[in-house]
Amino acid sequence: MTPITLQEPFRAVFYAPFYAALARGDYAAEGVAVTLRSGTVPANAKDAVLAGVADLAWGGPMRILLAHEADPASPLRNFGAVVMRDPFFLVGRGPRPGFRLTDLARLRLGTVSEVPTPWWTLQHDIRLAGLDPALVPRVTDAGMAENAAALLDGRIDVAQVFEPFVTQLEDVGGAVWYAAAGRGVTGYTTFTTTVDLLQAKRAEFKAMLRGLARTLAWVAESSAEVLAECIAGHFPDLSPQLLARCLARYKAVGLWTADPFYPEEAFTRLETAMFTAGAITRRPGFAATADNAIVAEALAER
Repeated sequence: MTPITLQEPFRAVFYAPFYAALARGDYAAEGVAVTLRSGTVPANAKDAVLAGVADLAWGGPMRILLAHEADPASPLRNFGAVVMRDPFFLVGRGPRPGFRLTDLARLRLGTVSEVPTPWWTLQHDIRLAGLDPALVPRVTDAGMAENAAALLDGRIDVAQVFEPFVTQLEDVGGAVWYAAAGRGVTGYTTFTTTVDLLQAKRAEFKAMLRGLARTLAWVAESSAEVLAECIAGHFPDLSPQLLARCLARYKAVGLWTADPFYPEEAFTRLETAMFTAGAITRRPGFAATADNAIVAEALAER
């Protein structure tokens, strides 16, 4: 068994297939002994790879776009795909039939402060809907837990959150107004490594991609309850019933890919959102930041 160290950015329900791959032994079945290095700060995942303490990480392709913005010669690359739709939702205190993003001009919105991608992508949706995102009254300095409490207290009108906050808010009268996954494929979570490691550990990474492909096929055909049971050890603070409901919602919106191939359309939608948000000032393009060739090679060798 070849050892590989995989860096987690932070613990999140929407990363379920990554945990399932480990729990099911799908990497091990391909001859790779993967050790998960736990993480709590998303921005640090790529740094673990650059520092040589991890062979690869998973996380948002936006980190690589930011790295290439700072240094066009950045060695960081993305490959593989798991989360290719946006896992965030807009939740209000009760149902709002006919909600439109332009309604946000008259509502107090608590946006995610923990990571920037949810607002970058949402602001582009708002722009496309015909509203200048700068006109949206926003609370920008609170975390999702704080925004959930503020929503219930009436201090904000709508909160941008992911699971399990969505389901927990529903249980006390909240309602989903908007599912960001509905915009279409968006580059949200891939593997990250360096150009040098892509060559030096190509055989091992291809083995992991074959294992991940097996995982994704299993996730697609399995019930939310079965998936919840599989990954429950990674979420000891969530009841099996709550975890299953969260996963069922994500399955319903098509959050996870059918295979590890990274759609260029998903990258382009993310890159465009970041550009319109001013997070990047140039567009490096898919070929400069991603490697789909390794995925094609891996899947051809199954």
